[in-house]
Amino acid sequence: MNTQRFWQLIEAARNQAPNPNDAEEVARRATSLLATHPSEEIVAAQQVLWNLMADSYTNPLWAAAYVVNGGCSDDGFDYFRGWLIAQGREVFERIVADPDALAEIPVVRASAAEGIDLNGEETLTIVWNAHITATGKQLPDDAFTIRYPNLDLAWDFNFDDRDEMSRRLPRLAALHLE
Repeated sequence: MNTQRFWQLIEAARNQAPNPNDAEEVARRATSLLATHPSEEIVAAQQVLWNLMADSYTNPLWAAAYVVNGGCSDDGFDYFRGWLIAQGREVFERIVADPDALAEIPVVRASAAEGIDLNGEETLTIVWNAHITATGKQLPDDAFTIRYPNLDLAWDFNFDDRDEMSRRLPRLAALHLE
C-alpha cells in the first residue's frame, strides 16, 4: 500500500461513516476496509501511517494542538495527529502546511464552542487491528520505522505564553484563548 491508496482508504471510511468528523468511527470503518486487503498491503499501510505521523510532527502543529485541546502532551499530540489523519488528505495537508487554518475547519469551531478535545487515538490502531482481524496475528516487529524530524527551535517556547501563541496562531488564539 502506498500513500495514495492509504488516503483512498481513509476517504472510503469517511464516506461510510454516519459522521465523517468522528475520528473513532472513521478509524473503525478504515480498519474493516483494510482488513479485506492482502496481508502484505496491510503491513505496508503501517509504514504509510507512521510516515504521515512523521510528516505532521512539527512544533507549529503541536502549538496548534495545544491551543485547540487546552494542552497537549506527547501522547496527546500523537492522538491529535491521528484525529487530523482521520479528517482526510485535503484537511491533513492544509493543516500541516498552515496549522492556524484549523480555526477555519467547522468541526474545530464546533469543538471550541462545546469544549471538546480533538482526539483520534483509534486512528493509530487502524493497521494493527486490521492485521489481527485479517490474519489472527500481530503485526511483525519490523513492519515500520518511525523517522521523526527535528523540531523547529524557533518554536521552542512555553506554549502557555498566551501573547506568543496569539502572535503565532492568531486565528486559533481568537477562537480558543479569548
